[in-house]
Amino acid sequence: MTKFIGAHVSAAGGVENAPLNAKGIGATAFALFTKNQRQWVANPLTEESITAFRKNCKVADYTPDQVLPHDSYLINLGNPDPTGLEKSRAAFLDEMRRCEQLGLNRLNFHPGSHLKKTSQDRCLRTIADSVNLALDQTSGVTAVIENTAGQGSNLGHTFEQIAAIIEQVEDQSRIGVCIDTCHAFTSGYDLRSREEFEKTFRQFEEVIGIKYLKGMHLNDSKKELGSRVDRHHSLGEGFIGVEPFRWIMADPRFDGIPLILETPDDSRWAEEINLLQSFII
Repeated sequence: MTKFIGAHVSAAGGVENAPLNAKGIGATAFALFTKNQRQWVANPLTEESITAFRKNCKVADYTPDQVLPHDSYLINLGNPDPTGLEKSRAAFLDEMRRCEQLGLNRLNFHPGSHLKKTSQDRCLRTIADSVNLALDQTSGVTAVIENTAGQGSNLGHTFEQIAAIIEQVEDQSRIGVCIDTCHAFTSGYDLRSREEFEKTFRQFEEVIGIKYLKGMHLNDSKKELGSRVDRHHSLGEGFIGVEPFRWIMADPRFDGIPLILETPDDSRWAEEINLLQSFII
């Protein structure tokens, strides 16, 4: 059983530092931003950075299947405003191309928001169109939809909404899903009992399909079931509790994909990685 466990580590000083930071906490997977996540435009990656990143991944023993880059929080691929949409699509394409340059094979993204200016169906169609445009202009990188907590007008908080996006993507070999446990829980999917945990992932299989699962974010929740509020907590300290993470680690359905901590206290990541590793049967 191969579990790749890590955290969303800093890439401060250059993307090449991310694999070293991951190795420093005993991670066998990692996530990173390939540019400043709170800026629309960033300088292109330098050849030196690209070469160093690839070298450091090799030295630290990370393959592309163990890395889950995350795009900018500013991007809204379902934006009903044409100017905002164009800006988001350009930024997303840039992020996909950065992954290409770094030799990575997936990019995690939040699907988008209707901003209360258009219908859910129209917004989901726009998100799919945005993904299609990016896939047409890149190769080798899978666009990985992250489920959301459903805060505000964010879509992607139900498996049906995610399935609707996937159905409208032309190249379904390059679309995937990342399940965030905190987001799933606060959007209404209970994970706390074995019965509810199995029910949730049975629904995932039936509505989306486990073949699309390309990563997970392992986070406890500061908010209650169905609260639609996105607030991560350290493992075992929130409303989800520690048991569901034990079940994930013992389940072969979650083998071979990046399992990424985004828990709020980065000083505890090494400890949390050790805890998760101890659950592997």
